[in-house]
Amino acid sequence: MSLNIIKLGVGVPDVEWLETRAAKGGPLVVHTRMTPKRAAEVEDGGSLYWVVKGVIVCRQPVLDIATLGEGKESRCEITLAPKVFRTAPMARRPFQGWRYFDAKDAPPDMTELDAGEAPEELVRQLRELGAW
Repeated sequence: MSLNIIKLGVGVPDVEWLETRAAKGGPLVVHTRMTPKRAAEVEDGGSLYWVVKGVIVCRQPVLDIATLGEGKESRCEITLAPKVFRTAPMARRPFQGWRYFDAKDAPPDMTELDAGEAPEELVRQLRELGAW
């Protein structure tokens, strides 16, 4: 069972914005201050789950986790695959940085049959009400 990371998409307006960035090709690099101690487990098939406006909306597979610099100048770079997988919306409270996210707790990926052409906001509201 793979280990995942969950991170707030600060400044990310919606999942379409992430998809547009990913569609430009090439891996996406996310910078964080702290390097995960369990990086090897995350790199072994894990994903970064994005929280946008209080809701987990998608994930991107993690390709590599690297630490650059030393001491106070160090930072972590998480390299993500250029593919965005939408997930079933799941509410998530704000937190700082990133957190480990076990696969058993992660929302399932959505397929075309799950949501059809329903707007993301409507799907989120229906899930909050327990009707979806």
